[in-house]
Amino acid sequence: MLKEKLKNYNIILASGSPRRQQFFKDLAIDFTIQLKPVKEIYPKTLKAEEITNYLADLKSKAFTNLSDNDILITSDTIVWFDSKPLEKPKSRSEAFEMLMNMSGKQHQVYTSVCVKTSENQFLINDCTKVILKNYDASMINYYLDLEDYKDKAGSYGIQNWFGMTCVDRIEGNYYNVMGLPTEKLYNLLINLEQQVK
Repeated sequence: MLKEKLKNYNIILASGSPRRQQFFKDLAIDFTIQLKPVKEIYPKTLKAEEITNYLADLKSKAFTNLSDNDILITSDTIVWFDSKPLEKPKSRSEAFEMLMNMSGKQHQVYTSVCVKTSENQFLINDCTKVILKNYDASMINYYLDLEDYKDKAGSYGIQNWFGMTCVDRIEGNYYNVMGLPTEKLYNLLINLEQQVK
């Protein structure tokens, strides 16, 4: 359905995330991947979805010459815990500290998506609350040994071993925690032609 709607457009996914790329494949969207280096620095006064909105928009600004039939999609995800953002860990010890601090508590996962054409830009975001069970250092170390944490905001993926064993429950969209609010993005793209007119 969406593939037919977008057949006259060149969909550009500006993300190196294998999870986001797989989402696009699963949604039956024909797309190309284009990556441009962006320093993901944001004003420290920003909070929660303000951060992901800013970064998704910032990533889109690296693409300055979109053609009339181009649709650029950029995205950003953070974990918001204890009134501060948890991004991708820089080391194993940082990942351990993040996960230890979150044990038995809740946090929010924010994802923003910027959809940009040569004439218009749309920004959507979503928030999912994640409640973790109590776990100990041995479970964290086992998970870190698997090395699934390195490219993930908050040091974990809900779809991997940690998510399957340490997430008690979520409130909101599961796919948003994986890095893309698929339902909101699908609805935006399926109605894109009506919104740009």
